Formats: sequence, structure tokens, C-alpha cells
Amino acid sequence: MVIWVIVKTTLELPDALFRKAKSRAAERGQTLKAFVTEAIEAKLVDKAGETPSRAPPWMSGFGKLRRLRKETARIQAIVDAEFESVESEDRL
Repeated sequence: MVIWVIVKTTLELPDALFRKAKSRAAERGQTLKAFVTEAIEAKLVDKAGETPSRAPPWMSGFGKLRRLRKETARIQAIVDAEFESVESEDRL
């Protein structure tokens, strides 16, 4: 059994913000309702689909290079392999 609850509310927005939102929604071919809903959802949900934590602003840069972990590990493996081999002139 699915129960749908529709909530209606009133938002008080500064006139300039309302006009800008209405204009942007029209540019995108959306209703103001759809535009505001999308904006609120984007603010409440992060890219992983989870509610974002209240991390301090200075932490926003941490993890930006996470996508390079595999490349870093690949390069480190090459370096380790090179240091494993002993050149003949290095032997006693």
C-alpha cells in the first residue's frame, strides 16, 4: 500500500531572488515548483546520494585527488620494482 502525502507551504523570498528563480526556471523549461524542488534536493543530497555532513569549509578541498589513487599506486609499483633490481655495479 502506497500513501502519498502532498505538502503545500509558503516561502517568503526576496523579490529579486524570486524573479531570478522564475526566470531561470523558464529558461530551463521548468515550472517554478520543479525548479525550487530540484534546487532544494541538490542542497540536501550530495553526489553519493547521502545527506552531507556539516564539515567546516576549509575541508572542502580534501579528497579532491582521490581519483588519482590507482595511478599513484601504479607509479609506486613501478618505482618499487625498479628499486628491487640491483645493478651489477651495485653488487659487492
